[in-house]
Amino acid sequence: MVKILIIYHSQSGNTLRMSNAVAEGVNDIDGVEAVVKSADQAGVNDLLSCDGIAIGSPEYFGYMSGIVKDFFDRTYEPLQGKSEIFKKPYIVFISAGNDGTGALLSIERIVSGYPLKQVHEPIVAKGKITNDALDACKEMGKTIAAGCQLRIF
Repeated sequence: MVKILIIYHSQSGNTLRMSNAVAEGVNDIDGVEAVVKSADQAGVNDLLSCDGIAIGSPEYFGYMSGIVKDFFDRTYEPLQGKSEIFKKPYIVFISAGNDGTGALLSIERIVSGYPLKQVHEPIVAKGKITNDALDACKEMGKTIAAGCQLRIF
């Protein structure tokens, strides 16, 4: 079974709603399973055992959530030299109060150090989470799931 790890942090519930939409899209693809974890509950073994990763964060003070940053801090060193992580596909979704640019850039900068491979344009939902944003998250989930299942990434 192909597994897509979805890590997120959410206080208001917006990023959680986006995470659930990504998971719904992932689970729509036969033979693919979404593994949804809060960033503070996910770790090295989750990254090693997944086929792709979805990263969800709110925008706080023009940056990613501190808990999402903590996830990266906790997993980076133990993964150095592990070929299993090299170029795994990833996607990003952000719930932004402003424009989301700082949060997105900080995530992209960090994942380049793993290195992971971006396979879909990031989704940045500004302000209220709309049905259009949730639909886009679902489609993004389908994209990473189908690509991982077919091994095209």
